[in-house]
Amino acid sequence: MKNKQLSFWEIWNMSFGFLGIQFGFALQGGNMSRIFQTLGASQDEIPLLWIAAPLTGLIVQPIIGHLSDRTWHPRWGRRRPYFLIGAVLSSVALFFMPYSSALWMAAGFLWVLDASINISMEPFRALVADKLPDGQRNYGFVLQTLIIGIGTWVASNLPWMVTKMGVANEAGAGEIPDSVFVSFAIGSFVFMTSILITVFTTTEEPPADMEAFQKAKKQTRGFGAGFVEIMGFIRSMPPVMIKLGAVQFFSWFAFFTMWSYATPALTEFVFQAPLPMEGVVEYEAKNAAFNAAANSVSSAMGVYGLSSMAFALLLSIWTSRRGLDRRWTHLVSLVLGGLGFISMMWWTPESAGNLKWSFAMVGLAWGSMLSMPYAMLSGAVDPQKMGVGMGVFNMFIVIPQIVAALGGINWAYKTFLGEDVIQTMLLAGISLVVAGGLNLLVKKEEMV
Repeated sequence: MKNKQLSFWEIWNMSFGFLGIQFGFALQGGNMSRIFQTLGASQDEIPLLWIAAPLTGLIVQPIIGHLSDRTWHPRWGRRRPYFLIGAVLSSVALFFMPYSSALWMAAGFLWVLDASINISMEPFRALVADKLPDGQRNYGFVLQTLIIGIGTWVASNLPWMVTKMGVANEAGAGEIPDSVFVSFAIGSFVFMTSILITVFTTTEEPPADMEAFQKAKKQTRGFGAGFVEIMGFIRSMPPVMIKLGAVQFFSWFAFFTMWSYATPALTEFVFQAPLPMEGVVEYEAKNAAFNAAANSVSSAMGVYGLSSMAFALLLSIWTSRRGLDRRWTHLVSLVLGGLGFISMMWWTPESAGNLKWSFAMVGLAWGSMLSMPYAMLSGAVDPQKMGVGMGVFNMFIVIPQIVAALGGINWAYKTFLGEDVIQTMLLAGISLVVAGGLNLLVKKEEMV
């Protein structure tokens, strides 16, 4: 059955839940390393503490994709039940995250949060492919990226915003500032609200052949059948997925490096305000300087959401009127993002304001990463297996992050670039440039 053309507001509403999902990702991306450091983690321990994010994605996304492909409810449809379940769990985890009083608690909440976000996120990609005709899929994924950009910018700036409103940004040794508590509470509310807007404003069409759908559902019921289907898809995945997987590996290795190390690297190198050890001379002043620098880093990181939003807006206007060379768009965007990371090594406390321009370039890569690979892939996947297909494709997102968390970052930058933690940003830049070049592996005829 051919999908009908949808209006701007129909596509907007079906994608709006991504605002909340990105609030969750941006809050953890801008603040989890800060929380881990505050609770006593060393810089080298941070990537391993972040491993919850990719591991839960590796496990949850293919399973949720398989289940949502086999789900149909007359009232809630195919994908929306998973949006709602994930939203409830994510909102709870976001709210309670800052109440962690020990590293193991913060790491545990991160496991819960990421598993829950993945329950909501994976079906959103499939929903765009479910509902939009091929001619609108570029537009749909780009509009989704626009909403993600809004969420990234606002959520990344929340600690700074609430501090400006009078919320305390300082705390005692080993204590998380009130500004982080308030920011995560706001994120919890936005997550739930935005998902509900999508759930109640979006409809899903029932399977064209309900009898065949029910038969296939019975044949693939149970964990064993689901595992067989996922492995079967992996064995027969389209060649373009494998090539895009190589692009995704280096792209997401770069961004995991940023999420893990941007706060310790930039507070130390650019602002020269590292987290002080308890008991050092002028501890309170140095701790206040660190928290101010951490807010500044988080705000600067928010600019990558803002620039990705502007980039997505330009792409949405362009793709609504004419075609787009997805491969070259993605290649150029990733290379520019890589140069953005590399430029972070140029700034000093006097020129720290220029970090926003570095992150603006990173945002071009981010905006492209959230739309172009999915648009390039969607036409090559069987519509009846879109959920499991997108779930398997997302494994190419989480595997590089697992490699990074298990020591890949520390090994790479210390072996080839030097001991200083700012070298992690150079490593991220090199990874994005490599990812850009790998787009040349994708042939135009493979993008159906």
